[in-house]
Amino acid sequence: MGRKAKRVGILVLLLGAAGAGGALALSHESPCADTAAQSLTASETSGARVYRYHCYGGPEVLRLEAIATPTPADTEVLVRVRAASVNPLDWHYLRGKPYVMRVESGIGAPKEKRIGADFAGTVEAVGARVTQFKVGDRVFGSRTGAFATHVVVREGGTIAHMPDSASFAQAAAVGVAATTALQAIRDQAQVREGQRVLINGASGGVGTYAVQIAKIYGAQVTAVASTRNLAMVQELGADRVIDYTTTDFTTGAERYDVIVDMVGNHGARALDAVLAPGGRVVMVGGPNGNAYLGPITHLALAMVQAPVLSGTFIPFISTSNKTDLVTLRDWMQRDALRSVIDREYAFAELAAAVAYQEAGRSRGKVIVQMPMPQP
Repeated sequence: MGRKAKRVGILVLLLGAAGAGGALALSHESPCADTAAQSLTASETSGARVYRYHCYGGPEVLRLEAIATPTPADTEVLVRVRAASVNPLDWHYLRGKPYVMRVESGIGAPKEKRIGADFAGTVEAVGARVTQFKVGDRVFGSRTGAFATHVVVREGGTIAHMPDSASFAQAAAVGVAATTALQAIRDQAQVREGQRVLINGASGGVGTYAVQIAKIYGAQVTAVASTRNLAMVQELGADRVIDYTTTDFTTGAERYDVIVDMVGNHGARALDAVLAPGGRVVMVGGPNGNAYLGPITHLALAMVQAPVLSGTFIPFISTSNKTDLVTLRDWMQRDALRSVIDREYAFAELAAAVAYQEAGRSRGKVIVQMPMPQP
């Protein structure tokens, strides 16, 4: 073996060792500290309460803890949370999976110990320079740590007044899911009136909003769902439904201008086969895949194939913002958009709510109701 070949071999071995070492580091999990002394029951409603997790794991690692009631800064709003919704992101962060996300969330143990994103509630206090909100206002939005009795949100952050007719549960459902649907339909797919849009995974949290938003933009919507959910997605406005338990839409004769895929149960070539010329596939989700990369594997494979396919494939992650939240609020205000709620859980049942969401069978959104304030 020549010197150059030896150097290449050594480099390959070093890269392999580095990769293996990195994989081991990402999958390492620090043991859970004994937080039993800090844990409370959700029936203890005096003061502020927050769910935290001090180590990676399933819903059983969630702990309800007492905190001092936050004080808003000059440009902040203190919200007494009345309802929060569960998103797939919650259990992904809770478990720290796929492992690659631990580069951001923390190696060995979570850096951010609060959980939850979407909330609805009433303003309990405002900072000295706040002008858009006042005590008593009903508000909703997104903020890390929403599984708590109180959250502090910047006035300019993702927070808005609730629609007049919406319940706290209906407003709490909106945040991540509806924003994802809006940005997928409007920004990534660029849906226009009369286009044929297929929503794969139409009965889930994002899918139920995507069906309605595609209709708002004037599309002809085909919704793919299971047998038990066909009537529901039709009620949301779908022009046509496909039961995935009996029919594979990728083998049909229909062609679509846009496919919004929340499921990832078909390869890029199969999706491309049912795209109209110039069609787009917006990939919102995918199968969990391996523990290290999760749905990234599915998305990466699609992007590798994309150059030789006729359609445009767009992997996509949404970003929360006030402007889009207000847009969604206004649609709800005029009854063009509604939240589909599958189940509601008490604050004490957060672990069960997360477990149900993780099972992947929810119709629409899963809601957690917070305890009522003490008089």
